[in-house]
Amino acid sequence: MQTTFSVLFYPKGSNIDKKGMTPIYLRITVNGKRSEFSIKRKVLLTKWNSEAGKVRGTTADVRELNRYMDAIKVKVHKIQETLSKNKGLITSEIIKNIYLGKNIKHKMLLEIFQAHNDKIERLVGKEFAPGTIERYKTAKKHVSDYINLEYRIADIPVKDVDHKFISGLEYYLKTKRKCAHNTAIKYVTNFKKIIRIAFANDWITKDPFINWKAKLKIVDREFLTQEEIQKMVEKELHAERLDQVKDIFIFSCFTGLAYADVKKLSRNDIVIGIDGDKWIKIKRSKTETRSSIPLLPTALDILDKYNDYY
Repeated sequence: MQTTFSVLFYPKGSNIDKKGMTPIYLRITVNGKRSEFSIKRKVLLTKWNSEAGKVRGTTADVRELNRYMDAIKVKVHKIQETLSKNKGLITSEIIKNIYLGKNIKHKMLLEIFQAHNDKIERLVGKEFAPGTIERYKTAKKHVSDYINLEYRIADIPVKDVDHKFISGLEYYLKTKRKCAHNTAIKYVTNFKKIIRIAFANDWITKDPFINWKAKLKIVDREFLTQEEIQKMVEKELHAERLDQVKDIFIFSCFTGLAYADVKKLSRNDIVIGIDGDKWIKIKRSKTETRSSIPLLPTALDILDKYNDYY
C-alpha cells in the first residue's frame, strides 16, 4: 500500500491576538489523515505567503523564522524516512508524537502473539496437546503474512486492530491461503484469543471482535462402509511406509483413537479387562479424559504385527 505524505505550514487565522499576530501551525498529512500542532511562533497574516508556506520579507527576523520552519520540515521528513526504512507503521499522529517527544511505546501485535505461543509451548504435555501449539504457530504466521501483504510492514500496534483488520484477515485466509470456510474461522478464533489477552491487560481500550461473529458451516462427513474398510484391510502394499500408514488408519477405525493417541500408545496402556480380554486404557490427548476401549480382533492383529515397536 503506497503511503502519501505531505507537510504544510499555515497561519491559524481564527486565533489572532490584539497585535494582529496569529500562531503558525504545522499540518502533517499521511494517506489523507491529518495531525497538526503549533510551532510556537506567530506571524502577521498580511506577511504570510500561502503558496510558498513562508513569511514574506528579507529582514533578519523573517529570515530566522523561515530557517526555523525549514529545520522543522527537515526533521519531520527524517522521521518519516526512518519509519519507512524500518518498515514501521506510518501515521500523521505517530510522526507528530515522535517530533514532539511523545513517542509512546505501544504493545505490538505479533510480539503479544509470540509471548502467548511461548507460554503454550512450555505447557505442552502438561495443560496443552502438541497440536495446540502448532495451530497457534500457524495462526501467527498467517497474521504475520497478512500484515506484510496488506500494510507492507513487519508488525502493527495491537491498538490498530479493528473490525476492518479482522474482516480483511478472514478474506485473506479464504482467498490467498485457500482455506476452507471453517478452517479460516478457526484461525481467526485463535487470533481472537490474542486480542482478548490485550483487552484484559488494558493494552487496548475496546474489543474489536465485539461485532464479529464466528459462523461455522455444517459439514456432511462421509463414512466408510464395512466393505470399504475390509478392502483396505486386505489390500497389500509393498512400500513399508504406506503399509504402516494403512495399519494406523485401520487401527484408528477399530479403536476410535485419534492419530495423536495412537502415536503415544505404549504397552502400559494395554490391560486385561474384567472380561479377560485385552483393553486399551488411555488418557486422550485432546480432552484429557480417561478412555477404556476393547481391543477387537483386527486391532489386536495390528498390535501383534508391531509387537516389537511399542
